[in-house]
Amino acid sequence: MNKIKTVLIDDEPLALDVLEGLLLSFPQIEIVGKFNNPEEAKLQIEALNPAVVFTDIQMPGQTGLDFIQEQYPARFAVIFSTAHPNFAADAFEYEALDYLLKPISPERMSKAIKRLEEYLEYRSNTTEMASTQEDYVYVKVDGEHQKIQYKDIYYIEAFADYVKIWTSQVKRVVTLQTMRNMESGLPSKLFIRIHRSYIIAIDKIKSIQNNAIFLEGDIEVPIGKNYKDAITKLLSKNRF
Repeated sequence: MNKIKTVLIDDEPLALDVLEGLLLSFPQIEIVGKFNNPEEAKLQIEALNPAVVFTDIQMPGQTGLDFIQEQYPARFAVIFSTAHPNFAADAFEYEALDYLLKPISPERMSKAIKRLEEYLEYRSNTTEMASTQEDYVYVKVDGEHQKIQYKDIYYIEAFADYVKIWTSQVKRVVTLQTMRNMESGLPSKLFIRIHRSYIIAIDKIKSIQNNAIFLEGDIEVPIGKNYKDAITKLLSKNRF
């Protein structure tokens, strides 16, 4: 069994011990680092190379959200463990895999670990499929792997800790995945990320305006301010 390298961040020593105790019941989890603040974690995160980071949100100095924002797009999955429910929207904005409310029950942690394993499996599979230059992708839906042809995809939309893969205006497939992994697993010559929440199929582009792209079927997708350079490069490569 491959161990899942895990880092824990929480400013309360007792909360850190409780979190560690919960995770120790999962033999696939290997805790490689425990930190009382994000600043300490940042100094070692690259060397530790975790697959997942569990972090609190409200901490003195830098918050867990600040830490993840600095790391974004991170090479590791992020699971928040917090007593505050009101930061969930911000957490998923940075593609958090899960959001656990303290006190965390063993049953809830089990669901989070299962989600983490599915996520890591999918990330591995999408990387392999991208390297083989196939013209389709498999995504896990309701316990089975569903094949989707690249040519059928119009756009991909972030949906909390899932993504929606739209194959038309009315047909969609919802799968547990992050936008970052979808972006890395899809061929860059066919797809482009234009917003934190949207990836589009280049061959479905009908027109481009200042702040939006229109796809076939009059589908309007917003352009994020941090992604305008990518659109400019796309235009420069294909402009007469």
